Amino acid sequence: MAARSAPSCHLRLEWVYGYRGHQCRNNLYYTAAKEIVYFVAGVGVVYSPREHRQKFYRGHSDDIISLALHPERVLVATGQVGKEPYICIWDSYTVQTISVLKDVHTHGIACLAFDLDGQRLVSVGLDSKNAVCVWDWKRGKMLSMAPGHTDRIFDISWDLYQPNKLVSCGVKHIKFWSLCGNALTPKRGVFGKTGDLQTILCLACARDELTYSGALNGDIYVWKGINLIRTIQGAHAAGIFSMNACEEGFATGGRDGCIRLWDLTFKPITVIDLRETDQGYKGLSVRSVCWRGDHILVGTQDSEIFEIVVQERNKPFLIMQGHCEGELWALAVHPTKPLAVTGSDDRSVRIWSLVDHALIARCNMEEPIRCAAVNADGIHLALGMKDGSFTVLRVRDMTEVVHIKDRKEAIHELKYSPDGTYLAVGCNDSSVDIYGVAQRYKKVGECLGSLSFITHLDWSSDSRYLQTNDGNGKRLFYRMPGGKEVTSTEEIKGVHWASWTCVSGLEVNGIWPKYSDINDINSVDGNYIGQVLVTADDYGIIKLFRYPCLRKGAKFRKYIGHSAHVTNVRWSHDYQWVISIGGADHSVFQWKFIPERKLKDAVHIAPQESLADSHSDESDSDLSDVPELDSEIEQETQLTYRRQVYKEDLPQLKEQCKEKQKSATSKRRERAPGNSIRLHFVHGYRGYDCRSNLFYTQIGEIVYHVAAVGVIYNRQQNTQRFYLGHDDDILCLTIHPLKDYVATGQVGRDPSIHIWDTETIKPLSILKGGHHQYGVSAVDFSADGKRLASVGIDDSHTVVLWDWKKGEKLSIARGSKDKIFVVKMNPYVPDKLITAGIKHMKFWRKAGGGLIGRKGYIGTLGKNDTMMCAVYGWTEEMAFSGTSTGDVCIWRDIFLVKTVKAHDGPVFSMHALEKGFVTGGKDGIVALWDDSFERCLKTYAIKRAALAPGSKGLLLEDNPSIRAISLGHGHILVGTKNGEILEVDKSGPITLLVQGHMEGEVWGLATHPYLPICATVSDDKTLRIWDLSPSHCMLAVRKLKKGGRCCCFSPDGKALAVGLNDGSFLMANADTLEDLVSFHHRKDMISDIRFSPGSGKYLAVASHDSFIDIYNVMNSKRVGICKGATSYITHIDWDIRGKLLQVNTGAKEQLFFEAPRGKKQTIPSVEVEKIAWASWTSVLGLCCEGIWPVIGEVTDVTASCLTSDKMVLATGDDLGFVKLFRYPTKGKFGKFKRYVAHSTHVTNVRWTYDDSMLVTLGGTDMSLMVWTNEMEGYREKRPCDSEESDIDSEEDGGYDSDVTRENEISYTIRALSTNIRPMLGIKPHLQQKEPSIDERPPVSRAPPQPEKLQTNNVGKKKRPIEDLVLELIFGYRGRDCRNNVHYLNDGDDIIYHTASVGILHNVATGSQSFYQEHNDDILCLTVNQHPKFINIVATGQVGDSADMSATAPSIHIWDAMNKQTLSILRCYHSKGVCSVSFSATGKLLLSVGLDPEHTITIWRWQEGAKIASRAGHNQRIFVAEFRPDSDTQFVSVGVKHVKFWTLAGRALLSKKGLLSTLEDARMQTMLAIAFGAVKRRRSG
Repeated sequence: MAARSAPSCHLRLEWVYGYRGHQCRNNLYYTAAKEIVYFVAGVGVVYSPREHRQKFYRGHSDDIISLALHPERVLVATGQVGKEPYICIWDSYTVQTISVLKDVHTHGIACLAFDLDGQRLVSVGLDSKNAVCVWDWKRGKMLSMAPGHTDRIFDISWDLYQPNKLVSCGVKHIKFWSLCGNALTPKRGVFGKTGDLQTILCLACARDELTYSGALNGDIYVWKGINLIRTIQGAHAAGIFSMNACEEGFATGGRDGCIRLWDLTFKPITVIDLRETDQGYKGLSVRSVCWRGDHILVGTQDSEIFEIVVQERNKPFLIMQGHCEGELWALAVHPTKPLAVTGSDDRSVRIWSLVDHALIARCNMEEPIRCAAVNADGIHLALGMKDGSFTVLRVRDMTEVVHIKDRKEAIHELKYSPDGTYLAVGCNDSSVDIYGVAQRYKKVGECLGSLSFITHLDWSSDSRYLQTNDGNGKRLFYRMPGGKEVTSTEEIKGVHWASWTCVSGLEVNGIWPKYSDINDINSVDGNYIGQVLVTADDYGIIKLFRYPCLRKGAKFRKYIGHSAHVTNVRWSHDYQWVISIGGADHSVFQWKFIPERKLKDAVHIAPQESLADSHSDESDSDLSDVPELDSEIEQETQLTYRRQVYKEDLPQLKEQCKEKQKSATSKRRERAPGNSIRLHFVHGYRGYDCRSNLFYTQIGEIVYHVAAVGVIYNRQQNTQRFYLGHDDDILCLTIHPLKDYVATGQVGRDPSIHIWDTETIKPLSILKGGHHQYGVSAVDFSADGKRLASVGIDDSHTVVLWDWKKGEKLSIARGSKDKIFVVKMNPYVPDKLITAGIKHMKFWRKAGGGLIGRKGYIGTLGKNDTMMCAVYGWTEEMAFSGTSTGDVCIWRDIFLVKTVKAHDGPVFSMHALEKGFVTGGKDGIVALWDDSFERCLKTYAIKRAALAPGSKGLLLEDNPSIRAISLGHGHILVGTKNGEILEVDKSGPITLLVQGHMEGEVWGLATHPYLPICATVSDDKTLRIWDLSPSHCMLAVRKLKKGGRCCCFSPDGKALAVGLNDGSFLMANADTLEDLVSFHHRKDMISDIRFSPGSGKYLAVASHDSFIDIYNVMNSKRVGICKGATSYITHIDWDIRGKLLQVNTGAKEQLFFEAPRGKKQTIPSVEVEKIAWASWTSVLGLCCEGIWPVIGEVTDVTASCLTSDKMVLATGDDLGFVKLFRYPTKGKFGKFKRYVAHSTHVTNVRWTYDDSMLVTLGGTDMSLMVWTNEMEGYREKRPCDSEESDIDSEEDGGYDSDVTRENEISYTIRALSTNIRPMLGIKPHLQQKEPSIDERPPVSRAPPQPEKLQTNNVGKKKRPIEDLVLELIFGYRGRDCRNNVHYLNDGDDIIYHTASVGILHNVATGSQSFYQEHNDDILCLTVNQHPKFINIVATGQVGDSADMSATAPSIHIWDAMNKQTLSILRCYHSKGVCSVSFSATGKLLLSVGLDPEHTITIWRWQEGAKIASRAGHNQRIFVAEFRPDSDTQFVSVGVKHVKFWTLAGRALLSKKGLLSTLEDARMQTMLAIAFGAVKRRRSG
């Protein structure tokens, strides 16, 4: 059963034969160290001709297809194909990754180019639009992106003599690009009469705006600016594939096999025809040239690399060879010499020397070769062909011995018998023929048992048996040489096989993953001596298994390098090497085998860093050999945090329900209630599935989280303050090194991370952006506090590194397929971090936009354990992690140095001190250690006995599992799994600060009839009494035999009834919690329990089996049963007389029963209101019809409670909202105030006896929240009050006719704005707009345009005869724009806009000057007010779709005086930009779009970077402006709304304007803003 662990030997890539010449160009260069860099398959190769040595870069996961060299010639950029392709920038000297650029392109990266100083990189994708993308590669950040062309782009280059200019070329086009702001604007090259419009394959830029390009017909086209000025005819006889510029001039290479050198003015120097040289051959085609000094490198279509020294140009030196295009399947090794033989569909057979790493012989055959074999004496070489024939050659001189064709279909496999007498030949027609070698290959037998094509053959050592595999996966045996099938297993049992290359059979069961029946393993080869097996599969992976491996899903080591299928793999004759060949990449890889004993030196194993786990030991059977997971951890790994409905989904859901509301809102609805509530205290701490989430702040307050609330607890005053910015469960919390800021991550579809200040409780930054799904499980600040690392709970547990102040994602990587519990940033090196989780410890470093991870190397010291916590030690190399078995692992770099036993059960939390460490575990013990984990200095056990007398509350059990530890202010702060927070004094006494329910849903809640206390009962099997007055502590607790779901105080407050989940209930003394009496009459759980009012004579007990039992409390007898409900009972209420019960059921029935007999009554709904109810907790009926939200199907209102003055109804629902309604809430969809603090279901809400407080329970977040009720008069403005209802009603505010008209204008793009007819004299600014069929909106379908737009079209020039020069424009756009006239230069000039022109009008002279770079109507204009940016203007225009092409809506920032464009921002506002505004410092620009969401975007306009964007409002926004003194706060106004916005990092937070105190003010349509001196805004 050795297959349970991966083999301990290793393969190291030693040599790759081949070079990718097909379908790639310009991919071969000299580095600064005079090495040669190129790529083959998925590997970047750096070859040193002097030492004949290769180095490999293996950071890619698929075929590399493009390469660019940095101007300093050390760094290399390579791009790959794939569904999510990425670009790696790596060092050719150390072959380490420097940066990874990803998440932009799809399909593949076709070309790459660095700019002159090497700071920026441009890439072109293979997607349908051939996207062009410019990167700041060091930061891994995309600067700009635009659709490149509708057809393939073959080459792209920066203009090295002009900044911010690029040239791209491809199928039938050449484009000249300029980069300004974030906008890449193309202008098409004009071929004119000078040359034919044709495909351009390569280009090079020169001085004076000259560009040279090589065309498909062999001409060189010379461009000046964007015009073709001359052609150099017949430079080559066929297409020019490559052009390389160097100091001396240009080198070109073409399909005709010639290299031409030109001087700097493109006059010919010399020509070298490679076909005429010694090494040349007919059909040689040059794909890549590189000219450096007197050396020229040439790469050919047929995978050769030549080096030419200019002086001896007719003697090129062949430095690399490989197979040409065509699949490569045949591989055989020589039985006695270190030689390998390969044969391919290019019809050549080649013999490679494994020692000299060179091709020593090649011979071309008539047919494509599919398999090969060498006889045992090494004399004959047999080759099986695709046409069904086979040929035998002499190895010595490659002369033919015999050629036999017995079959019509391809030969897949042939093998000589070990004694050399027979040759077995397996064919596609499912037969195996046996030939006698000595009888000149006469056929002596055939085996016909298979039903499918033959894939593998093996001989027995005595040459008497043959085993075969076929395409169906069947394994058959034959007796040799006759070919009779052997069916008895007995006969086969003892056979020893000379070789093992079959993929099916008991010995190789383990190479198949469990439950798989697919033919994706192409080849195996067994090494009997080393007891290892190597396999090759369709995914480009080579794997090492132990041999034999009997159980499915064995462990392995895997190696990546080939891109697609690896067709064959073989051990060399002495087992020193493994040779593997790639089908599509037709390359030959030679791997050095490093057996176990050598591994001890550990030199070889510093694993190759790569983005894919190439050195992974993982396999599919990961769990078979794991010690049992600790129960707590197991429980935790099963939590998914998925929600049916996320709060993010609400806007869409509301949209879907629009129709329902329209019909429902005929009645005028009640206003929202005047009261509001404020969160006052939360009982609970999230410890059951989170760790290390509890800290001291700077001033000694305690910060932690529960439900969706960040809590700051002041232990001196016993008060709490809350951060309420999250809208769902917070899962992790960490504190900034200065202890003043906190970062929290939450659950969500696109979960956000909030960084907030513990003093002001204001958010500083909010990070989101689709990188994490479902939730964020761990966060950590860097030591300088500038960066933040986060880990998601999506399937690949993505790790992201953020610059949190800017809200930018710096780097991202897939973490692991199992859960990651912790991320820690290196305090000494900000670019390094560790992640730890299930069977996972990984050491990461940042590389541009990617992170490169290396698994911790365990060696023989330990086993691959689950890590629960981790910290860094006193140097950057040292790290410590706590495991699920109670050990602490000590790591140096990535190696495990030693383990120390620290706790019984998992170590859940660790904290590093200046001189040591503190750990906490499941065993409930806190341990202090010295700085090297040699000695344990002190332990503290968390026990009841140690509780200090002043503790608030009671410890539920001794030694609770410890989940979080933090030190400070002379104390140790401890958080437990049971939801308690304790403070341990260094001398030993323990103070309990906060506690809540343990894991399990909480439903039962009752408030006392005359005291400020309440009782709760939960599935955690406890009944608790809480004090709601100043002490805020748990007064009493009692353990129950079963969990409970409901409880109720008797009217005199002396007894407490509790309904349990097994159908029993009990009555306890409310002070001591001792049993008074208990009953067990039902099987299902008790869902509600109620004493009758007054004397409390009766007790009504509702159960899930749809009955309500009525008991007489005085004599403890059941006196009545209420029958007739069709579903389980959810709520019951008594009337004041104690004679009537109101009941709600799960089927949404509202029923009435008479007490005490339980007779069902029918009461008309009008009467229900008149009845005086003792309590109201019902969610059904006319009185509370309005509490059901628009999306009532999706979410349930679970609880309600009415104040005793019958004015305000509080409700709790499944989405975690607590809402207040005016009672009675008649009419659907009432208006409300809503509060978010609970994460999901609010299971119960109750007002206290005097309505001063509202108590709410969160089901799954186990928290008890106490809110204070604030009456109507008492009012401070607070953010948590959102006066929103589910629908914005129509009855508010009127419109002026102008406004109505403007609101309805739709800026549909004019069909004629794209000039369809050819034009002659074109103003330069109109040329960016290319007429292309797919961009033109269909004329007929557009809605009829308003007249004004059609009159504008007349102004667009159709066919000017000569260039017109604008002199004066009459007209100003005031019809539908506002705030668009400004003074400049102290009133000397006026600036405004009309049509697509910005106009500067000099008041004194009356002359005008114009800015004409816009290509469509300008809609808005603003002037920068900051003295640093004098006379800077921003204008926004109409545009069509937001595809970032030249016709997309854009904002131009320009200088009013000299009309220079400073920046162009292409934006995602579809339709157009309707408002722009500069911030106080002038560096930020705010824009509002005309799209349906009226998106608001904030830009850093100088760089063209988009900082933040968010949907503004569902109705038209007219103006948005920054506060004159702020860079973060702005206001938007529009149709019936005013919103106040704050920019936090990359997130925009908004609050609606409230018109609450001015009773009669309705929400009007706002048109303009002015800012007063204080924070008051006036809007009209």
